[in-house]
Amino acid sequence: MKPTVLILSCTHAVNTVPAELLHLFDRHKRILQSPRAVDVGCLELVKKLSHHLGCAYTSSVVTHLLIDCNRDTHNPHCFSRFTRELSVDNKQMLIAQYYMPFRQATHKLIQDHIDAGEQVLHVSLRTFKPILHGLYRNAAIGLLYDPHRHAEKEVARLWRGLLLQQTPAFRVRMNYPYLGVKFNLQKSLRKHYVEADYLGLQLTVNQALLEKQDTREDLVRVIYTSLSELLQLL
Repeated sequence: MKPTVLILSCTHAVNTVPAELLHLFDRHKRILQSPRAVDVGCLELVKKLSHHLGCAYTSSVVTHLLIDCNRDTHNPHCFSRFTRELSVDNKQMLIAQYYMPFRQATHKLIQDHIDAGEQVLHVSLRTFKPILHGLYRNAAIGLLYDPHRHAEKEVARLWRGLLLQQTPAFRVRMNYPYLGVKFNLQKSLRKHYVEADYLGLQLTVNQALLEKQDTREDLVRVIYTSLSELLQLL
């Protein structure tokens, strides 16, 4: 039986815009300081989990308002309203300089472990706003997976059970607030690998839990403890 190793990724890690592209936001500078430009608290969470679990991670280096590393380049939402009308050459520049390095680094990390005879559990982290369109999102944590992939579904089920055993107990929902079969990094990678080699899940966290230090610390502890236990079961 193959050993399972964990890798993490963060596709909406920063709100960074290179100086030569700041003009694209001349009329909308405030948006770069808002949750629309970055998954608030996500990169810090990934770094802490990577430290506690001793695993590698990859992260995007520009805001997804320039180019969304979580989507395939042919997806209509890969480029935002700020970059959708750029010339083909400028879009290719964004792909070559920012999109492909992240994608290739993630793919290589996965492939190296598979070549070493290991199964990869790839967890991509996202955070979500607690209120959307005036409605409260009633979950602390969401686990996203492809229900058509039996192993991913089972791993998500096991992980949810382990999360619910932790203290404090956070509310965990499956395929919430997004669907695990949406156009995302995991969906792209599933095309390359069978489940015996690759399991792709997303962990989504309510940003309300990241606003205070005590709840941030609780959240990190709950996630890394449950993940440690999950890896022992796989």
